[in-house]
Formats: sequence, structure tokens, C-alpha cells
Amino acid sequence: MSAPSPEAAALIFADICAEAARPVLEVYERDFETFTKSDRSPVTEADQRAEALILERLAQQLPGVTVIAEEQYEAGLRPEPGCEFILVDPVDGTKEFIRRNGEFTINIALVREGFPVAGAVCAPALGEVYLGGQSARRAPITPGEPVERSRLTPIACREADPGRICAVMSRSHGDARTRRFLNEEAVAETISAGSSLKFCLLAAGRADLYPRFGPTMEWDTAAGHAVLLAAGGSVETEDGAPLRYGKTESGLRNGPFIARAYNAVPG
Repeated sequence: MSAPSPEAAALIFADICAEAARPVLEVYERDFETFTKSDRSPVTEADQRAEALILERLAQQLPGVTVIAEEQYEAGLRPEPGCEFILVDPVDGTKEFIRRNGEFTINIALVREGFPVAGAVCAPALGEVYLGGQSARRAPITPGEPVERSRLTPIACREADPGRICAVMSRSHGDARTRRFLNEEAVAETISAGSSLKFCLLAAGRADLYPRFGPTMEWDTAAGHAVLLAAGGSVETEDGAPLRYGKTESGLRNGPFIARAYNAVPG
């Protein structure tokens, strides 16, 4: 079967993320062991428990839709994306999780024809979820419980003041190339954040630019990308083309990109 409308899919994803927040926090709030994957990135029991729950719920609610999930992909289960598929990152920002600074997320996104049309980004430790379909919204969560529809609040990108451009940078992946870009764009202020929360800061009107020149995987970015698009922003490659998904030729790895809030950069 095909997935539902973007708005309906975003709500389904938000509920699943909120449910997965409970096992993630159960691990986060106690001592846990950290393992190293083949790409040298860290992983914990929280990734595994959350992914198992998310995959079970997606199979129940969206049967037949291809799902590509980070830990399964790492284990060698790599289905062909096709024209419609779901991307899952059970814990994005595992370094932030290990540092216990709260800036990690659970990401689920629906991709159609190469573009993210619906997504949910849940920050369990911060108690909130961002979702984007035909509209962008945020809501507080109770881990393990569905999102209360009455508490969904619309969000939107702001129109930036050209003299006060604010850029959000990765807390764990800053580099010299990023700093050069910020100088070229005459950025007046920078803030740091972990995981896909950077997209959400733009979507919620708290920042204007998010440049990323280091490597990311598609499941890292698709949900935040969907939220930002729904809020009025954009995510483009260095040559100005929209960032696309289903890049099997690169192993689902993204190249450099720049996320922008609406009209963030004059001209």
C-alpha cells in the first residue's frame, strides 16, 4: 500500500517517535554500554530498542511501505528505496546522548520521488516533537504516549534581518570550512546544537542558516528536512540544487548542503 497524505504520515510518525522516547530515556537515565560500529560511530542499547519498536509500529500502520533504518542498514539489510520509502534514525546525535546533554533525537521521514514530504523529529530529553507535512508544528510529549492533538502549535521560519543573520552549527562537527562560509555570509551570530534539532531551530524561527560540509547519512537529515520544508525553508546542495534522497550510488550518504530559513540570505 501507499503511505497516507504527508500530514497524516507526519502525525503517525510523531506518535511513534513519542512512544519510542520511553525506551530511549530508560537507557539514557541509567548506566549504559557504548559500542563502536564499522564506520567508527557509537551506538547504544537505546538505538537498538528504539529501532525495534519503530519498525514494529511502521509495519502495523504502514504495511508494505519500504523502510530503511540505520541499524538494520548497518547490519546489511539494505532494501531498494524505490519511489516511496521511509527513513528511520532511532537515535540521531548518539554523541550527545552519551554526553547526556539532551540534544539527541528520534527521526522518521517519508520520502517520495526523492524528496522528504513528511517527517517527525522527537527530542525525548527535551520533551518535545517537531513534525512537518503540509504544515509544520511542534508539541510537548509524554514519553510512551501519543501526541495530544490539542497541544500542536504551528511553527514557521522567520524572515531574517540581513544585518543579524544567525547560523546554527553542529555541536560535534564544526570545521574550518564552515567557519569560512559563515564569514562569507556575514553571519552575525552562531548557536550550537546537536542532531537534527538544527533543522528544527530554523523551522521554529530561531535561526536562519545551517551549513553542513561534513558527511551525513540520509536518515540523519530527512525528517528535519521535511519539517523545515513545511515551515517555509529549504535544503540545497552547494550548487543550489535541492537535496535529494534515495542516493544508492553513494550508499545513502549526503554531500555538503546548506539549510536556509525563508529569505534568510538577501539577494
